[in-house]
Amino acid sequence: MVRSASAMQESLTEDKIQSMHDYEQSDLTEREKMALRLADKLSFDHRGIDAPFMARLKAQFSEEEIIDLGMASAFLFGWGRFIEAFGIVPDAWPQPEDATSQAPWEPKA
Repeated sequence: MVRSASAMQESLTEDKIQSMHDYEQSDLTEREKMALRLADKLSFDHRGIDAPFMARLKAQFSEEEIIDLGMASAFLFGWGRFIEAFGIVPDAWPQPEDATSQAPWEPKA
């Protein structure tokens, strides 16, 4: 379920969130796919951000947008690792009812 009013105002739907699991085969725009490719590269293969990748990125985004995407991605990856490493779970986050509960970011069963 989309839990952000601002995300819903920007037309983010549950279906769009689910399509991100296999974004290369989804009907997301090329711009959206490129943003997700950048996030994947920064998370899993940052040294794979080479000149051809940057050229494809610059075909979709301005330099300012690339910096914004990169900084947001870096912050979120770092934050996720930090809270997991220190066992931090904010009180406002709902806890799964059992071990088989599906997380919001997992594909629908």
